[in-house]
Amino acid sequence: MAAGESEYFVREVERNDGRALKVKQCYLGDVGCVVWDAAIVLAKYLETKQFYDPPGGVDVWAGRSVLELGAGTGVVGLMAATLGAQVTLTDLEDLQTLLKVNIHENQALVSSGSITAKVLKWGEDVSDFLPPPQYILMADCIYYEQSIVPLVESLKLLSGPETCIICCYEQRTEGVNPKVEREFFELLKQHFRCEEIPLDRQDPEFSSPDIHILHIRTKV
Repeated sequence: MAAGESEYFVREVERNDGRALKVKQCYLGDVGCVVWDAAIVLAKYLETKQFYDPPGGVDVWAGRSVLELGAGTGVVGLMAATLGAQVTLTDLEDLQTLLKVNIHENQALVSSGSITAKVLKWGEDVSDFLPPPQYILMADCIYYEQSIVPLVESLKLLSGPETCIICCYEQRTEGVNPKVEREFFELLKQHFRCEEIPLDRQDPEFSSPDIHILHIRTKV
């Protein structure tokens, strides 16, 4: 066993073609080290026929620029890259090792797409990530009250008129979570318009009434 191997366990996320992403998670660590259910729901949503149906001539992700915020393990961006997108995974410095491990583990599934990992701290300079990506992906990024303002600020700076932000989050009813969600959406809706995606447009197996997917676009 290689040094550090014991720190990880592997969660497989099967694609519709039967091949599986192998995503390492940390046994110990903060929220970023775990594949949250919302991340799986969002990853599988990227594969639904509205985005990816080669027999039907639908291939939305091919060549698209995609930025994932708060990527954690990177599972959502990895899925996009395997579908042909040009993906940049972003998170804090201490998650870069895990992101790079998972990119390496799944590189064989990335053929026409590409994937890289970079540090992005919400609210700070985003010039390295411009021009604006065509898609921004974020799964379960709404949980720290102190991160609401910097997260919305980053979304404003990163979004162009054509950018579609796809946000997936699990609605939580305990503790400060409802307040944090409410404050996030109040601030977000000052600058963006949101469309909730109904369950019948999500993956039939990997979806839940508690997990919401939104398409968010800047107000023009």
